[in-house]
Amino acid sequence: MPDHALTVGIDVGGTFTDLLAIDPATNRVLLAKVPTTVDNQAIGFMAALAAAGADPAALQAVVHGTTTTTNALLERKIARVGLITTRGFRDVLELGRRTRPQPYGLRGTFVPLISREHRMEVPERMDADGQVVVPLDEAAVAAATRTLLAQGCEAIVIHFLHSYINPAHERRAAAIVRGLWPNPYVTAGHAILSEYREYERGVTAAVNASVQPVLDRYLSRLRRELSARGFDRDLLVMQGNGGTISSRLIADAAVNTVMSGPASGVMAAAYTGRASGHRHLVTYDMGGTSTDVGLIEDAVPKVSGELELEYAMPIHVPMVDVHTIGAGGGSIASVDAAGMLRVGPESAGARPGPICYGRGGAEPTITDANLILGRLDPGRLLGVDHPVTLDHVRGLIESRVGARLGLDAEVAAAAILRVANDRMAGAIRLVSLSRGHDPRDFALFAFGGAGPLHATALARELAIPTVLVPARPGITNALGCVVADLRHDYVRTVNRPLSALDDATVARIYAEQTAEGEATIAREGVPVRALRHVLSADMQFQGQSHILSVAVDSPAIGIEGLRKAFAAAYWRRFGIELPEIAPVLVNLHSAVIGERPAISLAALAGTDRAPTLTAAQTGERRVWFTDGWHQTPIYARERLPRDAAFEGSAILEQLDCTTVVEPGDQVTQDEIGNLLIAVRA
Repeated sequence: MPDHALTVGIDVGGTFTDLLAIDPATNRVLLAKVPTTVDNQAIGFMAALAAAGADPAALQAVVHGTTTTTNALLERKIARVGLITTRGFRDVLELGRRTRPQPYGLRGTFVPLISREHRMEVPERMDADGQVVVPLDEAAVAAATRTLLAQGCEAIVIHFLHSYINPAHERRAAAIVRGLWPNPYVTAGHAILSEYREYERGVTAAVNASVQPVLDRYLSRLRRELSARGFDRDLLVMQGNGGTISSRLIADAAVNTVMSGPASGVMAAAYTGRASGHRHLVTYDMGGTSTDVGLIEDAVPKVSGELELEYAMPIHVPMVDVHTIGAGGGSIASVDAAGMLRVGPESAGARPGPICYGRGGAEPTITDANLILGRLDPGRLLGVDHPVTLDHVRGLIESRVGARLGLDAEVAAAAILRVANDRMAGAIRLVSLSRGHDPRDFALFAFGGAGPLHATALARELAIPTVLVPARPGITNALGCVVADLRHDYVRTVNRPLSALDDATVARIYAEQTAEGEATIAREGVPVRALRHVLSADMQFQGQSHILSVAVDSPAIGIEGLRKAFAAAYWRRFGIELPEIAPVLVNLHSAVIGERPAISLAALAGTDRAPTLTAAQTGERRVWFTDGWHQTPIYARERLPRDAAFEGSAILEQLDCTTVVEPGDQVTQDEIGNLLIAVRA
């Protein structure tokens, strides 16, 4: 019988697949970073295990952060889906809200996830109080199901009006459909989201159905591969809410894996922040394809239930609140018809990648700009197929960008970084300043393969005083998979004034949600050390269209407690009191969290430390900063003494990332191996 010791996190990004394996008992650590296999992520997943030398038969747990569902939606590589809905509401997924793809002009297109010919209506109707107005026509449901099968639909959605308040018709229709449908891909809208607003609820259910077959096939293939190599445990999958779930359960709620990858990085940041005493963080994850930013207050990531993945695709399930822009190491720099320098959102991706990867790429990228400005060592680039010379990279930057702007290669590269930094600083302002948070009250948690290259420049731009770079920034998302807890979220729409409710109703709903979550965690069979509950309520003043999320300390909060909590939250957000307007309780939320065993982050820092800072220096080279070129010392990050303290400029290199320290910035290191960079004002 193999000794199950290692807990493994594997995160699939747009460019690289990262692996971190750790034995909590001995602090043994295995690392791997291999190119992502875009066409079949399972190949890169198994290649990462092989590269790390991790025997699947000896693994205690495998947690997977995947972009399978997100990519399938963005690229529309989804299943053909059919819809059965209330008569008269066939077009609800297409009508949407009063928004436009473009703010100005009659431009833009929108293609719904489910084509109109695959949307069927049946006689049935509930009113807003859950009373039957028109009984369900069961024969019509069966006939619609047969029609959708004949049209070649692989998955099906049942979405009836007001099912959030009374799901009886949806449940009965789902039973009829399952009796005729040849596979398990049947989604009842209320089971995914029991919340009012038929458009958002319907789109969320449609998203679930469209990616359900894609995710199920992928995870089934992975389980078979792992089982064939001796893995006898359950594969866990990261959800967008920052928790994990059994891969055998997630296919039923595949929509919950959207934003799985970004969520894992935020969870790692929160875990590291708690361990290092930095509980207020702006997370900054710059990878090869995109940049994700988020906010952590008091070591708790912000969670939102109102993500819009793209225009007219609202996904109203709880997810870690992350803002994503198309600015990664592979983002392409170009000059538009107006003579303006643009960086992203187009990316060179993993293939062909940046010019310097030698895979045939010919478009200048952020990585290429960093390379010719001395910030990256051409001899340490990962994933290079056929090395190219610096002169080759310079030549393409000058011809594609510099010549259009009247700049030489180095100045054009500096302009590329300036534009990219401006875009990323704007994303950080969106999650901080625009939501009433002062960036000076936070530290910037920089990770991803490219995050620490730009972090100190962004911190100076935003007046953030401290940059925290974790011990393994390039595999932080994989760390998030390792430390993430099991988590299940539930929402119930109430949508009634507080004056029409009583304490018992609120307590009963929270009790039902808690019981369901605890039963699900028990069914997963994954060891947890404790259960924790996070409660909240969505509220608004009567007559308002937007809601405000309010933290709830106890299921026994009662009506008066909700009234006070909402008034306090409204004052914090808007600085105004409205005692004359009645508050309305819209939704009640519960998150049931199973806390997994803790790990020691100090194990990631390594033990092969140099006795002095000079001994950790590997050389020096000419590097460009905002005030010009500097002859800059290069250090091996993992060799820095524990008590290292020095002033920039400096370049810190390690397997998974390079950190740039600007001139005048002060660098220290904490006891668990995090770099703390005090940014010069």
